[in-house]
Amino acid sequence: MQLRYNYRAYPDAAQRCALASAFGCARVVWNDCLRDRKQAHAAGLPYVKSAELSRLRITQAKRTTERAWLADVSAVVLQQSLRDLDTAYKNFFDGLRGKRAGRKVGPPRYKSKKDTRQSVRLNTNAFRLKDDGTVYVAKVGNLKVTWSRRLPAAPTSLTVTRDSAGRYFLSFVVDTEPDVLPEAETDAGIDLGLSAFAVLSDGRKIDSPRFLRRAEKKLKRLQRELSRKQKGSKNRAKARIKVARQHAKVADRRRDFHHKASTQIIRDNQAVYVEDLAVSGLGRTRLAKSVHDAGWSAFLRMLEYKAALHGRTFAKVDRAFPSSQVCSACGFRDGPKPLHVREWACGACGTVHDRDHNAARNVLFEGRRIVAAGRTATLNACGAPVRRAPVSAQRGEAGSPRKDQPTQAGISGARQLPGRVCIR
Repeated sequence: MQLRYNYRAYPDAAQRCALASAFGCARVVWNDCLRDRKQAHAAGLPYVKSAELSRLRITQAKRTTERAWLADVSAVVLQQSLRDLDTAYKNFFDGLRGKRAGRKVGPPRYKSKKDTRQSVRLNTNAFRLKDDGTVYVAKVGNLKVTWSRRLPAAPTSLTVTRDSAGRYFLSFVVDTEPDVLPEAETDAGIDLGLSAFAVLSDGRKIDSPRFLRRAEKKLKRLQRELSRKQKGSKNRAKARIKVARQHAKVADRRRDFHHKASTQIIRDNQAVYVEDLAVSGLGRTRLAKSVHDAGWSAFLRMLEYKAALHGRTFAKVDRAFPSSQVCSACGFRDGPKPLHVREWACGACGTVHDRDHNAARNVLFEGRRIVAAGRTATLNACGAPVRRAPVSAQRGEAGSPRKDQPTQAGISGARQLPGRVCIR
């Protein structure tokens, strides 16, 4: 398996300038190569190959007056930016041909220097872990890192990221073997909700912490202060950083909660079954803020990769399954119920059910039936079967190219955060 480990880095002033230069040069190479391909497509010319773009926009560009500063950063950063562009185009073309599961992705877009989130990716030729606990990055120096956990193996690639709050992170991709836990005796069905974050089939409830709701008062005050600052001023930039830091705190707390809850569920149960929720659709309803605050999608991704890591069974039940309408005691379908109905009595056997607990039990029964039938695949929005890969980080990262595509590596920059995971 490929796993991603994230660590906080603390570069000094000179190193921050060097990283800013690397971010900018990688962005320029991306934009220049993208512009050449767009212009060739508009003129009806063939697709410009990567080798030609590397020669024109990297090797020869360094010898010109306008792009001489490209030589100030590591060549690995520039080449990796071009590989990321190739991967972005491949994902776009695969989506058009139907070779890529899930939503279709759009064509690559230009990157802006005004984007508050920047990143560069490096392979093993451009970074090194040192004995004193620092990480050497080519043409940047030795970065001070807070090691919250040990790496299980030598990393194959490194992504240096600066987020919108001005924090720096080092993200290592590591090839490791699954850590299979001792077999557990219980299975769990999970019903996700808003009043309670999750209800398990054994009756346990995980309360919803509502991190965004709890920070809303302070966020509103900081946002008002930001809106009153003059655009383009230094005070507005400072106010923006304050808002971004508060949002980062909310996201960090939510992520920590997801990690602890998902790890506990995976350790306690041999099989975990959940409902395949249409989160993107729920995010467009009047409950959108609460849905996004809960972070169901991130939580399910954690359950999925941790189940694969620890040798557990994970399956999703079709979202069309009427988990809230069926009596878990006798199987009688009692019909749909509005959201304000939290308890109901079965019309056939008279059993009184808690709505969420009953749904979790039905998810457990349906999940067992699906696994027993060998149909662990779920359905995408178009109704086609999609078998979800058990790996947690995308294959083809820098330093570990795929056999069928030796020149295309990695994911497209830092925007592909949904495919990345951090192990607790």
